[in-house]
Amino acid sequence: MPRMSAEERRESVVLAATAEFARGGYHGTSTEAIAKRVGVSQPYLFRLFPGKKAIFLAAAERCVEDTIRTFEEAAEGLRGDEARQAMANAYTRVIAERPERLMMQMQMYVAVASAEQEGDHEFGESVRAGWTRLWDAVRLALGADVDETTAFLSCGMLINCLVAMGFPPSHRVWEGLYPSARLTGRLEV
Repeated sequence: MPRMSAEERRESVVLAATAEFARGGYHGTSTEAIAKRVGVSQPYLFRLFPGKKAIFLAAAERCVEDTIRTFEEAAEGLRGDEARQAMANAYTRVIAERPERLMMQMQMYVAVASAEQEGDHEFGESVRAGWTRLWDAVRLALGADVDETTAFLSCGMLINCLVAMGFPPSHRVWEGLYPSARLTGRLEV
C-alpha cells in the first residue's frame, strides 16, 4: 500500500475529528482519540495541525462547506420552490445517512457559545463566517429572497434539533413540517 501524503493524512484527520467531535464535543474529545482513529501518533497529528483548536476549526469548516455543497448541488438549475424542496430533501437525506454531519453542526454551536463565555472569539468568528457563506448560498438558490431564506434555514434548524433530540417521525412535533422532512429512523452516531 502506498504511503499517504501529508495532505491525505490531513484529510483523514479532518474526517476522524469530525466523527470524534460529533460524538464528544470540543471539550470531551481528546487529540489522542483522533490520532488513534487515524492511526497516527499524537506528535504526528501536531505536525499536521498546530493544536486541537485548529483540528476542530478544520472539521467545522469542512462541515459547513459540505452543507453548502449539498445545497448547491441539489439546487443546480433550479430556483424558488423547486430549489427549496430539492435542498430540503438533499439535506434531510444527508443527515439521515451521515448523522455525524448533523452532530458536528450542533457541536459547533455549543463550542462557539462555550468559547465566547471564556473570551475566545476565534470559534465564533470562524463558525459565523461559515454560516454567512451558507446563508448566501441558500439565499442565492432561493432567488435572493430574504424571507424565504430565513424560513428555510429556520425550518432546517428545527429539523436539526428534533433529529438530535431523537423525536420519532410520527411524533406530533413534526406535524407542521412537510412529509419528506421527516426522517424514517432514529439518529445514531
